[in-house]
Amino acid sequence: MSYQVIIPAAGQGKRMGAGKNKLLLELNGMPVLIHTLKVFEDDENCDGIILAIHPQDEDAFHALLKKYRIEKVKNLVPGGKERQDSIYNALKTVESEGIILVHDAARPFIQKNRIRRLTETAEKTGAAIIGVPAKDTMKKVRDNAVVETVERSSLWAVQTPQAFRISILLNAYKKAEEDHFIGTDDSSLVERISYPVSMVEGDYENIKLTTPEDLFFAEAILKNRES
Repeated sequence: MSYQVIIPAAGQGKRMGAGKNKLLLELNGMPVLIHTLKVFEDDENCDGIILAIHPQDEDAFHALLKKYRIEKVKNLVPGGKERQDSIYNALKTVESEGIILVHDAARPFIQKNRIRRLTETAEKTGAAIIGVPAKDTMKKVRDNAVVETVERSSLWAVQTPQAFRISILLNAYKKAEEDHFIGTDDSSLVERISYPVSMVEGDYENIKLTTPEDLFFAEAILKNRES
């Protein structure tokens, strides 16, 4: 099942404390961004990549795409104030119908077999996301006090990619813009137009690199895969 993918890469990653775009940090001698892009570059089902970037990173990104021979990037579009704005800017450049994925640039460990299951599900249902069941006991807290212990069996930690028919996601974004609504992820925009979203089970290695501690986990995942 062929697809296109939008990768928002305009954030500055302040929680990483790197003093630059965290996607330029290296894992095993290669930038995080390239680790992520290579997954899609090497996937025969990926028809194209659209990157939403911060203008100050444009030269650096162009240089990296050339150096690492990433050829599926069709377009670099300017990012917006919020992640949602960046994705909408990219989505409006997609002309064909079909399946569109949205994937966090800082999730370099997504695997092609998971992408395949996700896109196949989205083709059937129109909207699908990937996630993993919650492992820990979950509690609702207010003012540093436990309000409720939440029943865990129905709780999932949601990841990316998230996959949709292009028309469905575009309608959801248009409605969000009209209502000045900012969602927590793409699925939340689709949910609010009352379209059902399917869940596909992913794996716990598909982490998002957000804080310095995550880099240690990332190195461990790479070493485990190499062995």
